[in-house]
Amino acid sequence: MANLSKPLLVFDGNCGFCRLWIDRWKHLTGDRVDYSPFQEAAGRFPNIPLEQFRSAVQLIEPSGAVTSGAQAVFRLLTYAQGKSWPNWLYNHAPGFAPLSEACYRFVAKHRPLLYRLSRLLWGSHFERPSYELLRRLFLRILAIIYLIAFLSLGVQVRGLVGSRGILPTSNLLEAVRIGAGERRYWALPTLAWLSASDGALRAMCFGGAAIAAAGFFGILPAFMLAACWALYLSLVAICQDFLSFQWDILLLETGFLAIFFAPWQLRTGGIRREPSRAVLWLLRILLFRLMFSSGVVKLTSGDPTWRSLRALDYHYQTQPLPTPLAWLMQQLPHGFQTLSVLVMFGIELVVPFFLFAPRRVRFWAAGLIAFLQVLILLTGNYAFFNLLALALCLTCLDDAFLHRFFPYSAPPEGIVREPRWKRAVVAVLFVTILFAGAEQVAGVLGFWRSLPQAAMQIFSRLERLYIVNSYGLFAVMTTTRYEIVVEGSNDGETWLPYEFKYKPGDIKRRPPIVEPHQPRLDWQMWFAALGDYRDNPWFINFMVRLLEGSPQVLALLAKNPFPGPPPRYIRAELYTYRFTDFAEWRTTGAWWRREFVRLYFPVASLRSR
Repeated sequence: MANLSKPLLVFDGNCGFCRLWIDRWKHLTGDRVDYSPFQEAAGRFPNIPLEQFRSAVQLIEPSGAVTSGAQAVFRLLTYAQGKSWPNWLYNHAPGFAPLSEACYRFVAKHRPLLYRLSRLLWGSHFERPSYELLRRLFLRILAIIYLIAFLSLGVQVRGLVGSRGILPTSNLLEAVRIGAGERRYWALPTLAWLSASDGALRAMCFGGAAIAAAGFFGILPAFMLAACWALYLSLVAICQDFLSFQWDILLLETGFLAIFFAPWQLRTGGIRREPSRAVLWLLRILLFRLMFSSGVVKLTSGDPTWRSLRALDYHYQTQPLPTPLAWLMQQLPHGFQTLSVLVMFGIELVVPFFLFAPRRVRFWAAGLIAFLQVLILLTGNYAFFNLLALALCLTCLDDAFLHRFFPYSAPPEGIVREPRWKRAVVAVLFVTILFAGAEQVAGVLGFWRSLPQAAMQIFSRLERLYIVNSYGLFAVMTTTRYEIVVEGSNDGETWLPYEFKYKPGDIKRRPPIVEPHQPRLDWQMWFAALGDYRDNPWFINFMVRLLEGSPQVLALLAKNPFPGPPPRYIRAELYTYRFTDFAEWRTTGAWWRREFVRLYFPVASLRSR
């Protein structure tokens, strides 16, 4: 028996399947184990029969102990960090050892087939994947999204929730203070309790933007992400209707997970710490929940346009802020729209399950979801939603794939594991969020009533902080587009319209491209048009602010027809809007045609005037 200074794993060098797994095990064990094909090493161990080398891998240790087959594999993994549990099961769990050896023999008999299948599903990179480059890219993209979100809100926040805005924050805080008492901080988790002045609101927005910019450059990444999350949570809590969109809560849920995905150190380029695979899987599961829930709600809502595959006959022109490409897509024939709905259902209901498949299949699944997100991005102005969904798609890749497209200087060799306390926190986080996420999916599938009450309470508490949320976009398709036209008058006879920056108004104005910025007032006007002004208290406040001539609110509009004193009277009319066709567009230059429906908001004035 040859003298060995470290364990030696002997394998069949002519077996492609064996070489794939050897590459993976080398990555796991590093320089703690040597590897050699039996074609070269068998002569050093004459006491081991050649047939034994051919039939199974052999682990030869410096003590002279020799293990074979599944036992050798599990013993080998004890030399890899955190991989000793299979060996414990082999030695202590009843039935585990014979089952493992039976599986090993089955694999050994079918190695050529399994090699071809492995190459098909995993590609040429079968070693344990690295995610360090992926983490850097993901965190930078998330920092950019935070930056966009804060800046976009910062230029609107005074008009939306400032002291002279549509829904003043001070009024909300006072109502919660009276109603919730000592529980007000949990009922409304926001830093605005410290100050709700216009300056404080803008400071939260632009301060968050500055912190996000620092996070982009990798400065204190985990701390910066935690600060961004706390600030955006504070803004979501106080902006009420104007920050109630699914991408706002998706940003909070993604941002919370990113705190634990980021390295807890001074800079991302410092000590090389291995990204948490548990958090990485939570991000992938979040993408699954987002897409699968969006597909399920379309069917469970009972909406006939989805079930009859006619939804896209209406979608492009009835969505809140369509783009010029949406106008073009609306002109395509019914057959194409029907096929598009089928493809969309396939991507939302079937493809997400392949996010948990082997490497190459997972890549294709993420690519198809990204394809759908790009189409949505090009045809609708959905703020930063599509960018955020694309960032989640990125988590399904690995460094070996990303290296083809992004130059990357690898840090010094040697990965340092995260501190034990952080791994313990992540373990608790993983179990809690996995459980709550399963509850959310069960709820979407209609199983809320069968869930235990204790489970519902856990989900409710996490949802209050937007750590785990319910998703489901476009559950019901709007088939008629209604638009509100707000008008003012000084004599009650001549009415002049207020022009919004982005929502349809002038029928000859081209649909805008405004994403990733979100004009929050324009979006809320779309929702208000679907109902009655009495169901939208913010709209009544908006009309009052126009009568008062609030500069902060008027700054949210494109055109104020009363540049001097505000009008004496205000009203709102409701119209239907439809895209024109090619012939009408060429003749008139109009993108829209509209018809009057009714008075939406009655003529009103301020009593003091």
